[in-house]
Amino acid sequence: MRVKNSFVRLPHRFDVDQLVTELKSFGEQCWMEHPSKMAGNSALPLISYSGERNHKFEGQMLPTEYLAKVSYIRQVMASFGEVLSRSRLMRLAPGAEVSEHVDFNYHWLSRVRIHVPIKTNTEVTFHCGENHVHMAPGEAWLFDSWRRHRVINAGKEDRIHLVIDLAGSSRFWNLVRKIEQINTSEGDFTQTTDKIEVPYTEGNECELRTERFNVAPVMAPGELEALITDLIANFSSQPLNDQHLVEEYKTVLYNLANDWRETWHLYGYEHEGWPIYKDLLNRAASSLRKNPRALITSGNEIGINPIIMQRILNAALNIDQVSEFTKKHN
Repeated sequence: MRVKNSFVRLPHRFDVDQLVTELKSFGEQCWMEHPSKMAGNSALPLISYSGERNHKFEGQMLPTEYLAKVSYIRQVMASFGEVLSRSRLMRLAPGAEVSEHVDFNYHWLSRVRIHVPIKTNTEVTFHCGENHVHMAPGEAWLFDSWRRHRVINAGKEDRIHLVIDLAGSSRFWNLVRKIEQINTSEGDFTQTTDKIEVPYTEGNECELRTERFNVAPVMAPGELEALITDLIANFSSQPLNDQHLVEEYKTVLYNLANDWRETWHLYGYEHEGWPIYKDLLNRAASSLRKNPRALITSGNEIGINPIIMQRILNAALNIDQVSEFTKKHN
């Protein structure tokens, strides 16, 4: 989800002492290695697929056993009033960093990540695009993950953030747009709306709303076409791209969209159509040039092939979700 500026500081303020106290509930065995084995990076799942220890983005999201131990962290998460996706504590060791990257898979197209610093130090710097900030304890921030970003912990102690993924209702996005109107300068994030204080309330075991349906068994043709149209508009506007390759990729993607719609009209979610859907996806993948950067995006100049694979081809068919979409709920 793209925002106007590289960073947005939300008006929420949280009780840092209580957050730090609740961190003591977790021993070292609770933390998980980064899925890419990035040195010095670890995470503790609070909301995850099936409420278990995993890094998955797809499927029903549920609170984990760890979240049940920390009532104020639950209150912090509930204070946004949103349907929550995969959320966790993220730890960055002293001297470690999150290397520069862009979030471009299907999950991130429609979601943002809220950062609530719990433990940090003044030597922790979050870079996004041309700007950088230090996020202070108890604040709440989001950033434009479509821009290149990285985090450096040059201090001598762990940095631990509560990170909350969500797509956001109109209430949430109206608040963000209001803040963006105040922060008219790209590099100035000091202003925000009136503070929203969220004190710790003992005994308040608030309920959280978590995602149940976040990927379809078969992507609807309208969504597939919208994803393709958006991506084509992006790489077509990049002047560094070879125009013959642009036309080649446009043909591959539009062919996929048209044949997908035809198959959908015949089979919908029915399993008889699954082999045809798979063949269409394989055909599109095999039509891409071997060089992942044969075409690049406009703005952040990343390769188009990985985006096509993760945002479109890998996300268009999730037959393991059929039972969730078709079962009757009492």
